[in-house]
Amino acid sequence: MALVGFMGSGKSVVGALVARRTGVPLFDLDQMIQDAAGTSIAELFETKGEPAFRELEARLLPSALQPGAIAALGGGSLIDDASWKLVAARAVTIYLEVPFDTIWERIRKLSGRPLASGRSRDEVEALFERRRPRYEQAQHRVDGDRPPPQVADEVIKLWSA
Repeated sequence: MALVGFMGSGKSVVGALVARRTGVPLFDLDQMIQDAAGTSIAELFETKGEPAFRELEARLLPSALQPGAIAALGGGSLIDDASWKLVAARAVTIYLEVPFDTIWERIRKLSGRPLASGRSRDEVEALFERRRPRYEQAQHRVDGDRPPPQVADEVIKLWSA
């Protein structure tokens, strides 16, 4: 299973809850990138730029898509067609659908989001709108604008069906 959605949609939190409740492994792509790079995503963006980040993300993506496991994918990991095709072929895709107003409230309180830091609400919303059609191609949609345990319950039901 692959959880997809924009930054701040709760993929890592919900993925961890689902993993804990089901006993299956979680592969959090952002964490995998940080581990491989030996630094935070924000620092990777700052020192090497977004293209280096995207290259590492694409290289690690297949490792996150393990049978019988949960993959929490980065918000931009599906922007290119090859990555989307890989994910769609290997995993049940579940879009954690969250309205932009909620996303904005979540991400503006957090540091370390290089595609949100120093950007206006309008800029981040434009990025959200550009990416949303890709997320909407997921096999399932789950209302992610609820407490994470409720979202995890629904994800587990979908995955078990």
